[in-house]
Amino acid sequence: MKLPFGKVPVEILEGVIFKNLGFKRKEVILGPSAGFDGAVIDLGEKSLVVSIDPITGAVERIGWLAVNINANDVATFGVEPTFFLSCIMLPENADRKTIEVICSQMDVAAKNLKMAIVGGHCEVTPGITHPIIVGCALGTTHKGCYVTAGGAKPEDKLILTKSAGIEGTAILATERYDLLLKMGADHKLLRSAQKFFEKISVVKDGVTAFRTGGVDAMHDPTEGGVLGGVHEMADASNLGVKVFEENIPVAEETMEICKLLKIDPLQLVSSGAMLIAAKPESAEYIIKKLRKERIEASIIGEFLSDSKTRVMVRKDKSETRLKRPECDHLWLALKRQG
Repeated sequence: MKLPFGKVPVEILEGVIFKNLGFKRKEVILGPSAGFDGAVIDLGEKSLVVSIDPITGAVERIGWLAVNINANDVATFGVEPTFFLSCIMLPENADRKTIEVICSQMDVAAKNLKMAIVGGHCEVTPGITHPIIVGCALGTTHKGCYVTAGGAKPEDKLILTKSAGIEGTAILATERYDLLLKMGADHKLLRSAQKFFEKISVVKDGVTAFRTGGVDAMHDPTEGGVLGGVHEMADASNLGVKVFEENIPVAEETMEICKLLKIDPLQLVSSGAMLIAAKPESAEYIIKKLRKERIEASIIGEFLSDSKTRVMVRKDKSETRLKRPECDHLWLALKRQG
């Protein structure tokens, strides 16, 4: 079986990776599980939240993304990320300037989030054609003071902050700028789309929502986009879900780029958005608090008790099965050369 680009299928996670986890330690409160954004380790009166992610599909802002994408995963627990480590792997043609650019980007991103870069590794790696960064973010909180992606309850409202496909929009507008121009994209629209990098942090989204109260679970929709993120959250919570297509915000820039490249904005990597499961009576108040922080948010669906029921209500009110992405559509778009 040849694997697709991006995350490996859940059945391989569960059948192979999760069966080879080394020694079991009592301090591990939450270990590797499908749909969860990180691990939780007991440190006595404190809980340590740890997450790790690679940056592989972007080049221009790779150092900046490495910090923010990993920080986002910690924020899904409602915890502020405070420490960062990285493993930087460089192609054979890399030089000092390459390292300077990556490290300066990481420095700016970490300072913006008040994170300390506390260690890592940097090497030239045979066989790769562009830089790859694997980052690790950590944050601490009072013992048990967090949520996970698996805490959603039946009838919880599903909130999405910002819009679908934020990270993918920014990457494609940068990495495929010339191609999109040839395909008829407007120059101003692409420049606007490139600025979507500025929206990628969800640290404020997660911390604000958690501190407001009424949040049962959070998850950031990365690979697989909004649809992938919704499935992962439902998987982690062992619930079903109903999503309303017309309620999912998609920016004009995202819609135009996806139309030209013939990809689905709802299956496009969506770092920059946060999925929040909120108690029904708390959802509108959480949205109000987010908007006070200038973070747009919308109720896009609700969780159901039957884990097998996963539906999308289309704009014409018809219901279809909620598609589970096989591959993030960023990879499909990046394979296009013209």
